[in-house]
Amino acid sequence: MDGLEATRLIRADQDLADIPIIALTALAMPRDREKCLEVGANEYLSKPVRLKEIKDMIQSFLHKK
Repeated sequence: MDGLEATRLIRADQDLADIPIIALTALAMPRDREKCLEVGANEYLSKPVRLKEIKDMIQSFLHKK
């Protein structure tokens, strides 16, 4: 199972459907970001990423509640 399929399954489960998903991938091919967002990811980051970038993104989701 890849991350796209995992995201689809999470979004299909009513108990998990509202959990924020950040797609973090080493792949940076054309349309990767769009594919991740289309299946239900809230945000997308491609490696390499800075720890601060991930931290800030997670905090933005925590502050939305």
